[in-house]
Amino acid sequence: MPDRHEVTTFVSLVESGEFIEAIRQFYHPTAIVWENQEQSRTGIDALVENEIRVLQAFTTVRGRALHVLVDGDSVAINWRFEFSSDNAHLSLEEIAYQQWSDGKIVQERFYYDPSQLRPASS
Repeated sequence: MPDRHEVTTFVSLVESGEFIEAIRQFYHPTAIVWENQEQSRTGIDALVENEIRVLQAFTTVRGRALHVLVDGDSVAINWRFEFSSDNAHLSLEEIAYQQWSDGKIVQERFYYDPSQLRPASS
């Protein structure tokens, strides 16, 4: 089970924009990630590849944890992300529900309203 310090370190990496480092440091090599109800990525290589693709699509990506709950091996984080490019801005608020084992995230499910994925023009 993760201790609060591990989760806080993970959140700090994300909030400081160290998205790839957060994945490499805290996700299990065979982690499974779900977007709403669809399994979308399996394995750390797929997670890193997806993150790189997102970071390349935007000039600025910022994340902030609004709330963090730790209960045994389960962690829930209410994230707010802001994505900006030259001609669009996107705000995404989501819940990340994580299962941890031996200090690593083994499963993660993101819950959000998909209508948030439509960017607003700048």
